[in-house]
Amino acid sequence: MRAEVREIDADGEAELVERVAAVDVAKASGMVCTRVPHASVAGRRVTRAWEVRTTTNAILALAEELAREGIERVVVESTSDYWRPFVYLLEARGLSVWLVNAREVKQVPGRAKTDTLDSVWLAKLNERGMLRPSFVPPAEIRRLRDYTRLRADLVEDRSRQIQRLEKLLEDALIKLSTVATDILGVSGRAMIDALIAGERDPQLLAELARGRMRVKRAALVEALTGRFDDHHAELASMLLDQIDALSAKTAALTLRIDELIAEIPAARAPVVRPGAGPGGHLDDPAAAPLSVVARLDEIAGVGVRAAQVIVAEVGLDMAQFPTAGHLVSWTKLSPRTIQSGPRSRSGKTGKGNPYLKGVLGEAAAAAAKTDTFLGERYRRLVRRRGKLKALVAVARSILVIVWHLLADPAARYHDLGSDFYANRINKNRKTRQLVRQLEALGHHVTLEPLDMAA
Repeated sequence: MRAEVREIDADGEAELVERVAAVDVAKASGMVCTRVPHASVAGRRVTRAWEVRTTTNAILALAEELAREGIERVVVESTSDYWRPFVYLLEARGLSVWLVNAREVKQVPGRAKTDTLDSVWLAKLNERGMLRPSFVPPAEIRRLRDYTRLRADLVEDRSRQIQRLEKLLEDALIKLSTVATDILGVSGRAMIDALIAGERDPQLLAELARGRMRVKRAALVEALTGRFDDHHAELASMLLDQIDALSAKTAALTLRIDELIAEIPAARAPVVRPGAGPGGHLDDPAAAPLSVVARLDEIAGVGVRAAQVIVAEVGLDMAQFPTAGHLVSWTKLSPRTIQSGPRSRSGKTGKGNPYLKGVLGEAAAAAAKTDTFLGERYRRLVRRRGKLKALVAVARSILVIVWHLLADPAARYHDLGSDFYANRINKNRKTRQLVRQLEALGHHVTLEPLDMAA
């Protein structure tokens, strides 16, 4: 199906991009629109729209056709995952391809909405420079991202299976989770295996406790007294098989992720000539160059797995994010102001990248418990802003640190210390503030320096 439309821009505006194309993506097909100058009439634009199947051969043929027409830029609407074949194959042909957020290219309300009109509208926005490209990482980072995201999904699946196992034990009146923090720890797993094997004596089951669980044997006897029968044993065995299989796959993915990161040249430790390392001291451990994951691991609250996810989601080239603020804004961790006339109010940060925001939230929660600058920042904010906003602020601080470490391969993380704020208090201003508060309570204040009082 092909439709040709010829028109002249009545407003006389000069297009920023002369030869453009746009693709409105669906699952089985995509509506392609090109807008190019008329071959003989100056000022006239030729718009052509047609449907292309989302098969590899059809998209490769489209890429050749767009290249012959001299298309300068192609924009693709990011609909689900259906955009991937268009972006990957058109880029492989050498075309300049922008992936754009569907939320930013909506049609004007009140106009008819068809796939053809959507593609034409997208092409018009493209030629006038009214779109912003989304971040599409290079192939090596996309490959790494597939592994880290699958690992995160399998960890969630494993947690669901553990919850089902706990629910099954509750149905059998086994209250193991009220005594053991982890029902699949060494002691808990031994007790569940014994239950499946046919052991029902609470005293013998409690004797399987190890380590610190042995002091809880009396409580374990009470918790393990229930009605665990054969059908519970059969279901529990199936759930344990699922949990073990997911654990094995997660471990295999972790090994593969380590290998993929090691294969990326930019993720390796930079080569430093003798005597030319940071600080100039070759024997100084703090001056030794580290890999990207090891440098991110130094941040309070960030572990090796979190560092791997950050690399997979953000990439290693910070040219995509000119400043730390751009990265924070893209992640949707920056404050948002909504202004209408004289009124201003704060808005939600937005959804952002769920995998990146999730791991940053976990890192912020871990950093909040440490005696570090980030931990002190959380404790200062939580008193007046609440836990959730304080965690978001700490997550934002972690992301700013990440940007600086990724932007400079030789940079290392140095904690400012939990006394950072205390050492920078303006003593005179703080004194005046406290005096005013006491005077407001009806006290007469006389100040006497400590050295004079001694």
